[in-house]
Amino acid sequence: MPIRTAALPSVTLLALCCQQAWAGGIMLYEVGTDNAGLANAGAAARAQGPSTIASNPAGMSYLPGTQITGGLQVLYGDLSFDRDAGTNSAGSGSGNALDPIPGGSFFISHELDDHWSVGFGQYGDFGLAVNYDNDWSGRYFAQNSSLLGLSLVPSVAYRFNEQWSVGVGIKAMYGMLQAQTAIDRSPLGFTDRTDGQYKYEDGAWGYGANVGVIYAPQPGTRIGLAYTSKVDLDFEDRLDVKGDGRLLERINDTNTKLDTTVPQTVTLSLFQQLDRQWALLASANWQDWSEFGEIGVQVDTTAFGAQSKSVDAGFKDTWHLSLGAQYQATEQWLWNVGVAYDSSAVSDSKRSVIVPMGESWRIATGATYALNNDTDINVSWAMVWLGDMPVDQTKEISGNQLSGEFDNAWIQALTGNMTWRF
Repeated sequence: MPIRTAALPSVTLLALCCQQAWAGGIMLYEVGTDNAGLANAGAAARAQGPSTIASNPAGMSYLPGTQITGGLQVLYGDLSFDRDAGTNSAGSGSGNALDPIPGGSFFISHELDDHWSVGFGQYGDFGLAVNYDNDWSGRYFAQNSSLLGLSLVPSVAYRFNEQWSVGVGIKAMYGMLQAQTAIDRSPLGFTDRTDGQYKYEDGAWGYGANVGVIYAPQPGTRIGLAYTSKVDLDFEDRLDVKGDGRLLERINDTNTKLDTTVPQTVTLSLFQQLDRQWALLASANWQDWSEFGEIGVQVDTTAFGAQSKSVDAGFKDTWHLSLGAQYQATEQWLWNVGVAYDSSAVSDSKRSVIVPMGESWRIATGATYALNNDTDINVSWAMVWLGDMPVDQTKEISGNQLSGEFDNAWIQALTGNMTWRF
């Protein structure tokens, strides 16, 4: 991951950040479907609509006829950084780094015969976004940055018999990376306090697969196992640097490559119909964040020189556990509820304001109303509690330090969708 010159004061190029997620890493469970109201419980085993393409394509084999689901959602929350007293990072507060972000999804499935089903899904399930105030105390580490992953997934499922079904989807993901960070010009001999700035922006395609199997040992019981492969996104763009001075001009238009690996995942889910009204759901999920690798290049400059090096994310694998229930109150009303825990992909010592991830607790609920036999409307809500997330970052050469904490961080998702059956 080379940068071909080393005269940039304390800049970190990143391969993370974008649409809010807050799973163990930055994988979204909320993609504009009723799964949001269950906190991902039973996702790989439910098979209750064409959005199963995202969680387990084998579930299409349980869907009769042609079915379409379209969903919209908004994600919002509070991610504000409080700087520790006595640190040498001057500037204002961060403000709320989480802007409201809209999202959406589209799924369609079609039953070809008693064995074969096909479908297509479009959704964004990977990313994170932060947008700090431009003059905040951590502006030399990050101002705003985003990484969005939009997935297009044509899929097919085959049902062997009443017990076994399999499915596979080919995933084409388009990743969009943007980053903007301030440049401290004072180590380069400038007497005014005006900051420089760099911008980095690129898009890239990556490819992978979703594979799943569902086993139904008896009516009303389904066990689902799903695997999503890694997706490599290779970004390459030239630095757009603004700021007077020959040292800054030298690194302007420098070609920089960043490689991001969307992690592989494994999900095991259970759906158990207890009686005519109640169903119990559960999921366990593993995400391979330890293979993510380096998040970018950091170049630190003082009056005595400059040095560049790759920055390892220091990520670790994460685990997700969720439990949920469905209650069929009437023929028209179905209620969902769920609770989940996600471990953190980064330890406190490795956490960065670029990627402020942590462990999280999630509570969720939602309701589906059947307008008729062929049309459903669902509204779901999820609350993700991140709590306090300490940060302590120091540039190795200049000693530029940022120390503080994200206090009582949280995010909410409000989702609405409709399903049509033909």
